[in-house]
Amino acid sequence: MKTIEREDATLYEFGRDMDPVLTVEQGEQFAVETWDAFAGQLFEHGFGSFTAEDTPTLQAPPPAFDGNPVAGPVYVEGAEPGDTLAVTIHDIQPERGVTTTLEAFGCVANRSGWEECQVNYANEVELLPGPSGTTADGSARMELGDHEWTWDLNPHIGTIATAPGRTVQETVTTQGPWGGNMDVRDVCKGNTVFLSSFNTGGLLFVGDVHASQSDSEYTGIAVESTAEVVLSVDVVDTEVPGIFRIENDDTLIHVDSAANAGTAEDALNNCFIAMMEELIEEFGFGQREAYVQMSINPAITVRVYQFVHPGFFTFGVKLDKDLYDQFT
Repeated sequence: MKTIEREDATLYEFGRDMDPVLTVEQGEQFAVETWDAFAGQLFEHGFGSFTAEDTPTLQAPPPAFDGNPVAGPVYVEGAEPGDTLAVTIHDIQPERGVTTTLEAFGCVANRSGWEECQVNYANEVELLPGPSGTTADGSARMELGDHEWTWDLNPHIGTIATAPGRTVQETVTTQGPWGGNMDVRDVCKGNTVFLSSFNTGGLLFVGDVHASQSDSEYTGIAVESTAEVVLSVDVVDTEVPGIFRIENDDTLIHVDSAANAGTAEDALNNCFIAMMEELIEEFGFGQREAYVQMSINPAITVRVYQFVHPGFFTFGVKLDKDLYDQFT
């Protein structure tokens, strides 16, 4: 299997003029070895308190620091501008995990009464294999405060994007029609992520795997992990409103962000509009029928993937496909 090795997964920006590091046929599986968001610096330094000098890529104030190194671009044969890349995630196996608080980042930064949280402090998260014998379905263990915590992992790709048409984007703050640092925990094994292509070859970039994350990623930092992911890409004619469209056999999700849409309210509303339009155009719903379903049917739920920092709000509207079985 073709592989992008970790030593080549160190980009902090992406654009259309970068030379492909891998060329794949449509449907061909390939592997990517990814760094954690801190490029291994905290693993090397050790856990506990740290400073910007200990982690050189964090020397700029958040969220402007260099973080979330990615691999790419991956050139997909047959992809052209205006196409959609359907990226199927076959496997994600996290290897090492760390989570932190940062002194000037997260939802309680500079908030009076929460000074204990406003520190650069790293905790190791031990990643344990699950029933498959791998961490793809594993669990986490961490000592935090006076307790030992354990929970199930939900590995997913935090940063995934295609090269924009003309701009060069950096990997921490970018969120746009090309994708970006979205931290969407449904970008996971078994799901297909639909991304717009703006260039010949599609030019896909991937990195920033999270071994686990709650809704909102409230501190701004998930369980950041080194990992190996296995992907394949097909070219399809499915339109992608907003930023992502995610699908598996059971669910459909439309994703947008405040940075892309303008406001958090617009991002969430765009997700609802995209879901209604798909029900109308693809499944024959009437406008009012789709509209009412958004309000009354528990098969429709809202995901809050990011609620992190001013401007970082990422939402998804999720539809359980058993909704289709409810009408005749």
